[in-house]
Amino acid sequence: MLKILQKYKLFITTLGVLSAVIITAFYNILKPKKVLPIYQPAQVNVALVDSTIQHQKKYHTIADFKLINQNGDTITQAFYEDKIYVADFFFTTCQTICPIMTDHMYEIQKRTISDPDVLLLSHTVTPEIDSVAQLNRYAKSKLVNPSKWNLVTGDKKEIYNLARRSYLAVKTNGDGGPYDMIHTENFMLIDKERQIRGFYDGTDPEAIETLLEDIKILKASYNK
Repeated sequence: MLKILQKYKLFITTLGVLSAVIITAFYNILKPKKVLPIYQPAQVNVALVDSTIQHQKKYHTIADFKLINQNGDTITQAFYEDKIYVADFFFTTCQTICPIMTDHMYEIQKRTISDPDVLLLSHTVTPEIDSVAQLNRYAKSKLVNPSKWNLVTGDKKEIYNLARRSYLAVKTNGDGGPYDMIHTENFMLIDKERQIRGFYDGTDPEAIETLLEDIKILKASYNK
């Protein structure tokens, strides 16, 4: 028996390898491909959504905007046209979750720096504090690449409306005036059609890895 096994050792080994290759190939063919959802206001925590759109179930997109970045440049949707981008809300004097979020945004910047199709956009929720000069100092301290990542300020009402009617990303407690905002840790993945394709915990390293993988999935969907 041993002699027979030795005689056919090469054949058995080859057959085993071939079988493994075939099984793997079939698994990859049959395995369902991950498709990113398109988020609508009705699917998101109502605390993050303006009451006027909480029941909207389709056709949600990011509204046009006109804001000012850390270099004093006017930033509109034109900057992000035909791009995939990651958006968040923060403020420069935040000492809790914002430093972690900014570090993770920097990690995304670093990992996508050679990909012109992927950009970043961070909105301040305290534009009365975060002037262009303040954002500029903050951007330099965090090694923000202005060709890749805009930190923007502007009219507080516009930022509030973007946060709650477009990105579905901030809470309001009503104590600080009509446009009071409490930002969350959420990062939003936005596709080339201005649709929200994912929400991620910007303080969680594992969520950032998921986000980076989802960017690849989203990019691949445009190459079909």
